[in-house]
Formats: sequence, structure tokens, C-alpha cells
Amino acid sequence: MQAVQFSEHGDTDVIEYGEFPDPEPADDEVLVDVKAAALNHLDVWTRRGLPGIDLEMPHIPGSDAAGVVTEVGADVDRFEAGDHVAVSAGVSCGSCEFCRDGEPTMCVDFHILGEHVRGVHAEQAAVPADNLVPVPDHVDWEVAGSASLVFQTAWRMLVTRADLQPGEKVLVLGASGGVGHAALQIAKYVGAEVYATASSEEKLDYAEELGADEVINYEQEDFDDAIQDITGYRGVDVVVDHIGAATWNKSLASLAKGGRIVTCGATTGPNPETDVNRIFWNQLEVIGSTMGTPGEVDDVLELVWEGEFEPRVRDTLPMSETARAHEMLQEREGFGKVVVRPDSEL
Repeated sequence: MQAVQFSEHGDTDVIEYGEFPDPEPADDEVLVDVKAAALNHLDVWTRRGLPGIDLEMPHIPGSDAAGVVTEVGADVDRFEAGDHVAVSAGVSCGSCEFCRDGEPTMCVDFHILGEHVRGVHAEQAAVPADNLVPVPDHVDWEVAGSASLVFQTAWRMLVTRADLQPGEKVLVLGASGGVGHAALQIAKYVGAEVYATASSEEKLDYAEELGADEVINYEQEDFDDAIQDITGYRGVDVVVDHIGAATWNKSLASLAKGGRIVTCGATTGPNPETDVNRIFWNQLEVIGSTMGTPGEVDDVLELVWEGEFEPRVRDTLPMSETARAHEMLQEREGFGKVVVRPDSEL
């Protein structure tokens, strides 16, 4: 088969699209003929190299994909050939205390397809059956292949971890990105008042189309000052921050007394300076969140399949142009997801 792959960490020039041995599904796995796959910033970090993760090379990246089942392992009874499926990339052991307590994302052996082990940006992928979600036949491949990671992440952040309530005020940073544009839609669905940041008027227009009540161009003004202005110096109840070092203290400064900041990543760096005085004096909560449980994945993707939520696709490229797709994410070009499809599918 043909697969996106790299044999060393580095810039986009390490990415190749070429021959790779065909996968053979284990007893608990399903072989999927991939029709569409989406990139996440995680793919950029994995390609560059992440501390503490020693990958088997060559590595196939990719945590999001959708396609058609072609073969099932001996122990699989949930799927059969011809089924349409999407990948949910979080893998847990199923037996530790956290899994038994219904929190598999806190599993002692939790890992992510495409980050810690080979991923799904290839013509075919052998995926554990537990990591597949049924997709109705009417759903477009680009939608099915781009929704899972960002919508489950945003859903867990806001609905489960931050316990967002109708009428609360939410600030979504980086609303033009994958998690950001999913969080914006979910916050609006819950009934919150949504403020969104982005770096251009075009991106802000898209954010308004998706339901943002107020938008802030962070290239033109400090978003924490803008939030205090807009809210009459009250602040917001929840900040969704997946940016990290560059925004952390401004995010804290945007919160109302007793507010919550929820984070799932740190694209600008993991070690920000923190205003500890503000945290304890204003009684703020700092909440971490990773991926989603199977139940959360089912809940949010059902709403995607029904059309309640829309993964915006900024561009669709052949897998042979995956290096260009990485550049689009790095340079923050456009709004929404970048999708790649096997060259044989185009």
C-alpha cells in the first residue's frame, strides 16, 4: 500500500508518500480502506519529535481517518465488511483502576494512534475495533474523517470537565483551528455566550458564522483587555486555552471570580509563567482535559452526523501532498481542518 511516513524527525521535508507493507489485522482489529483523513497539530509535533516518545521508524502519522471496513479479526463482532467507520484515536488498557471507573482517558497506559504508535494516514489501516465508530452512509468522507479528535476533545473539555452551563460566558482562543472551531460550536449548543479570538478578519467572519457572539482580533488588541471591556470588567466564566505559554496569563486575566480555565494542549509551549496570586485570590480553577471517553465520543459524533455540528474543511489534498498540509497548519492558513485523501481515491 501507499502511506504517509517519515524515517526521522524534522521539518516537512522528512515526509514521504510511498510503499509500506500492507497491514494485517490482529484478532481484535479491523482493516479499514481509508477514504479521508484529517491533520491535527499533533501530527506536526509528532513529526518534529516529542520528548519521551521513541517511535518505531518509519512512522505513519495521523489520528483522524474514516473509511470502509474490508476485513475483521477473529474476535470482532461489532463490524463487518462494507461498514462505514471513523477512527477514535485514544487507546486505553481497559483493565486499570481508571478504566474500571469509567475514565479510560486517564488510563495508566493511555496512548494515541499516530502519536505514540503508527497512525492512519495511509491507504489502509488496521485499527482496534474499540477505536472505531459507526458512520451513517449519508455522511461525507471529509466530515467523517475530520470530526473525531477535535470534537471529542472539545466536548470533554466543555461539557464534562468544565461543566459548562447555559448562560455562562465562554472565551474560545484560536477559534479558527480544529479544537477551537469545535469548542465554539459546542459552547453555543450548550447555550453559552461565546467570545472568540482569531488573527484575521476572514477568520473572525467564519467564527461569527459558527455562532460567536463577540469576536476579537488578537493581532490588533490584547484579548484580556477586550474581554474586560466587553463584559464590564466582570470577565468570563470559562476560557478554552489550547495555546499554552503565549496566552496563559492573559487567559487567567480574562476570567471572572471563580472562573475556570480548561486546557487540552500547548501549541506555543508547555511551560508558561503563571500568575499564582490571581489563581488563589480569584479562586480560579485550572482544569486539564485529554481526548474523550467512548460515551463522549458517541454523544458528540452523533450530533456531527446529524448536522448539528460542522467540521469546517479549509482544504482537501492528496496524501502525496501531506507536507503541504503540514505547512498549512504550521502557518495557520485558513479556518478549520485540513483533509488528505489517498491518491488512489482522487
